[in-house]
Amino acid sequence: MGLPLEGVRVLAVEQYGAGPFGTQHLADLGAEVIKVENRHTGGDYARALGPYFVEGAKGDDNSLFFQSINRNKKSLTLDLGQSEA
Repeated sequence: MGLPLEGVRVLAVEQYGAGPFGTQHLADLGAEVIKVENRHTGGDYARALGPYFVEGAKGDDNSLFFQSINRNKKSLTLDLGQSEA
């Protein structure tokens, strides 16, 4: 028996708080959640919040908070200022 939301795809354009928390639940229930971040702004503000995996090691993907609310998600960044990828 599969998860209730298997086969559902969600495009998550969100930052810090309610958006990531809500799509975390969708992902936990089997939805394919694809998180889109703006690379020019550094992405989701939650990346900067502690605690960190390694004390004093601030930076991308080191925030426990960021990892916890974005579990089970795929992610990508888009540069909409470029006409070609």
